This record gives sequence, C-alpha cells and structure tokens, in this order.
Amino acid sequence: MDEMGVVIQAGAAVLRPHRAEDADDVVLACNDPLTQRFLTGLPSPYRREDALEFLTGKAPAMVADGRPQYAIADPATGRLLGAIGFGRAHGRVGEVGYWVAPWARRRGVATAAVRALSDRAFANGFGRLELRTDPANTNSQRVALAAGFSWECVQRQGAADEPEPERRDRIMWVRLPEDPPGPTRRILPDLPGGQLTDGTVTLRPVGADDVDDMLALRSLPEVVRSTVPPKPPERADVARRCIRAMSHWLSGHRAVLSIRDAASGRFAGEIGLLLLERNTDVAMTGYGIAPQWRGLGYASAALRLLADWAFDAVGLVRIEAGTSPDNAASQRVLEAAGFRHEGRVRGSRPGPDGTRSDDLMYGLLKGELIPTRTPRR
Repeated sequence: MDEMGVVIQAGAAVLRPHRAEDADDVVLACNDPLTQRFLTGLPSPYRREDALEFLTGKAPAMVADGRPQYAIADPATGRLLGAIGFGRAHGRVGEVGYWVAPWARRRGVATAAVRALSDRAFANGFGRLELRTDPANTNSQRVALAAGFSWECVQRQGAADEPEPERRDRIMWVRLPEDPPGPTRRILPDLPGGQLTDGTVTLRPVGADDVDDMLALRSLPEVVRSTVPPKPPERADVARRCIRAMSHWLSGHRAVLSIRDAASGRFAGEIGLLLLERNTDVAMTGYGIAPQWRGLGYASAALRLLADWAFDAVGLVRIEAGTSPDNAASQRVLEAAGFRHEGRVRGSRPGPDGTRSDDLMYGLLKGELIPTRTPRR
C-alpha cells in the first residue's frame, strides 16, 4: 500500500495523487461547516497556504511513510471531489479516512472510493480494515454501511488527536476480507419516505431539532417516575441522545421516533423500539405522550404504526412492553393495539429512594396487531 503515483478507478470517481493545482478546491471544501465540524484538527479559517502545505508536504510525506493519500476526483473533468487516506493501525490492520467536498456529496463518490481502497488493501494482504466516525456524522456512517463495513463498538473519547476538553467518542466500523461484497444489510431500515403515518398520527426519526420537546416531555414527573433510573434528565443528556438517535438506528440497536399530529406537525410524544437479541427477532417498545395529546388515541395509533413496520420491514416476530402495575392508561394503550398481558416481573423497576417495584409484562406476536382505529381529535 506504499506505491507512489498510483491511480485507482473507483466507478463514480477516480483516486489519484494530490496535486498543487487542487489547492483552491481544498480551501473551499475545508472551510465548509460540515467539514470543519467533523474533520478534527483543521485550521479555521483554512487558508490557501494550509492547502499547499498539505498537498505538497504532508500528503507526500505520509505516502512515503506507507500511508497512501489520494484525491477523489471526477473521472471526466479531473476536478477534486474529496480526499481519502489509508493508514496502518497495527500489523495487517488498516484504517480508512475520507472527506467529500460539498459540491460532490450525495453522488456516491465516498462509497465508491472506500470500496476501491478497501479492495486494494485486501489484495495487498490486509486482514482487517477500520473506519471511525463521529456519532453525529450519520452521512459518514451511511457511507461505511454502503461500503460493506459493520458496526463494532463505540470508542469513548476515541478522537485521541483532539485536545482533552473536546475529545469526542468515535464509532468503530470494520470490514474483513471474508465479508460479503456490497452494502452491509441494515437491521433497522429507513422508514418509507422518511416517516410512518395513518393520516392522523405521523412518526419521524428523532433528531437534533427535537431536543426542546423531548426535554419537556421527559421532565414531566409522571414520565420521570417510569424512567430507568427515575431521575429528571439534564438538557445536555437529552441533546446528546437526540443527536445520536440516528446513529443508534443505523447501527441496528434501537429506533427512536417522535409522535406528531399529522395535520399540524406538532410534537405529541415519543416512541421507541429497542432490539433485545438480534438472533431472536425480539424487541421492546416504550412510549410517552405529552399531556395535551393524552386520551385521544395517539399512543395506540403510534404503537400500531411502529409495530406494523417492525413486523413487516424489520422482520420481528415479537414485541414486548413493560408498564407499572398502577399505570392503567398505559395498559389500555397496549391492549388497544393487541398486546396481551403475560405476567408480572417482580422487583424489576428501580425507585427513586432505592426501593424496587414490579413490572407488568405485555407481548405482541406477529399477526396479533389490532387494525388501526382513527384517534379522537
């Protein structure tokens, strides 16, 4: 992997050595807000002299050190579309890193570049490739999946090159030579058209725009009592959860959605699906409704929408839910959607004063979902 001057064909792009004449495009790309946010260590503002230092100094030095660096370029015009590099983590383990210019995004060039460089690494004897992404950088995570990488773990404060107060977590994605070709199969696929709706209630993936609504809902005393552990949330924690929600979705661990009134788009609550064991096709659900939307059937409607998608698109065979024995409203919601009471789990719920309380367990099997009813407005 230490060849100089090699050009690699990558379908939608070509990987070629960096050139000094790429400097202006590098400056434009590296001053882009997304590039600045997720590519650590960049000068800000990024100047032309910074670009030339990289193109004529740092990049050739890394190539000479056995860490190939390529420009991702348009195969027709030669214009710079991004950059990709390869480093040796240790032994025959390599690490791939890349960025894409704003004018080249959503064209598949990053995926094509990562696939081409990965194939070349395996042909040169590497036995494992790693790719690390910021938990908030879901576009990069989609590239990893499309290029055949699989989620492995979260490295806490894994960005070791950042100054201590700003060090952030990193998600580790891995590809092995024996992995199947093509994209990695998604355990939790995207919603059709980005949402689920029955015309009255709409479910959308939770994101950074939902922080205020989610904080208000999760701070309600009755919601805090049903939370594990039962304590009021901090805004920073809720913000982190919202920002990272799609990351958990892409990794196949859980899906968190906002419940909205379909007509107005107003926030009505949240609902989630947590995969318990991937090999058993079983998941757990939980939900919360804002006070002004309670008693209108929105929770049951949301539960039906989510369960129908989970059985059909995800391939689940069973969905579980737990509720406090004194939460009669939640029990009615579950039963209205077809869930059956299956038993009492003793001492499973922690209380705020160190005590424990019981949980009622409900279950829904594929084929038991009760058809949608129109919520009362």
